[in-house]
Amino acid sequence: SPQGRSKKKSRKHQRFMERRAVLEQKGLLSPHGRLGSQTPEAGLEAHATLTKADGTTAPCCDKVPEPKRITSSSLSPSASLDSIARHHSVLLSQGNGSSKRVQTSSLVLRPGKYVAIDCEMVGTGPQGRLSELARCSVVNYEGDVIYDKYVQPELPIVDYRTRWSGITKQHMKNAIPFKAAQAEILKILKDKIVVGHAIHNDFQALKYFHPKDRTRDTSQSRVLKKRVGLPVRASVSLKNLARHLLHKKIQVGCKGHSSVEDAQTAMELYRLVEVQWEKELAHSLPPRPPSPITDPAADSSQYLDDQYWPTDLMASSL
Repeated sequence: SPQGRSKKKSRKHQRFMERRAVLEQKGLLSPHGRLGSQTPEAGLEAHATLTKADGTTAPCCDKVPEPKRITSSSLSPSASLDSIARHHSVLLSQGNGSSKRVQTSSLVLRPGKYVAIDCEMVGTGPQGRLSELARCSVVNYEGDVIYDKYVQPELPIVDYRTRWSGITKQHMKNAIPFKAAQAEILKILKDKIVVGHAIHNDFQALKYFHPKDRTRDTSQSRVLKKRVGLPVRASVSLKNLARHLLHKKIQVGCKGHSSVEDAQTAMELYRLVEVQWEKELAHSLPPRPPSPITDPAADSSQYLDDQYWPTDLMASSL
């Protein structure tokens, strides 16, 4: 009878609502994505917005255009608007053009995220062959000094290497212990893009390893070498780069190098080719893995069917 069919339909609807409540409680179904919660007009407007995000343009008019049918093996013909939205997010995260835009934009950081470093070393150990930190200078993106201290090595100094380091015995009177300097410097370098010349030597003196993707070594820069007219694998000194590209003379005289001057020069060189360097780096980065999302094929309306539910969960919801 009609009354019996109505009761049966009501019980089915009640069971449907209870299962959906369980899904929402377990975080498997968003309350905003409830079936039937959107009017056809709202659904069309949402889809029009998605197509814009996907790179296509929709004409601005009072009448919303009919949504285009997406031909993809990962979407079923009866996919809901939620499934289409999830599918668009996959395309945006995996598409070649969009992924490059994401990578490039992620590298456009605030100037406060950039620092340049230079260290001066002295000789310790047998015959002074072991290099240890004796001075460290760090400058910001503008070239202003934010750290410059003399450091007392852990081993006795055998060779001050004054001709190159500029370090003398007098400088060690007010030097701070290596461990204290290391803690201060690493706190500055944390989460920064660090610029330097042959910067692996500075990190070695600090007994530290900085992430490669956050390191900019001017001695290894393809862009800078091309500007000078050198082969990509050729070695080039900071002094020569400064003379040819910045038209300035550094490391002159017999009093040794200035770590402040060298750090500032490295930052100037980086800023000279910053845009081209970062673009080249963005193209060489490996593609990012897509964000974990629900399988677009698993449409919410299909997921609420009995065949997709574990028996124990069904028993607890009925």
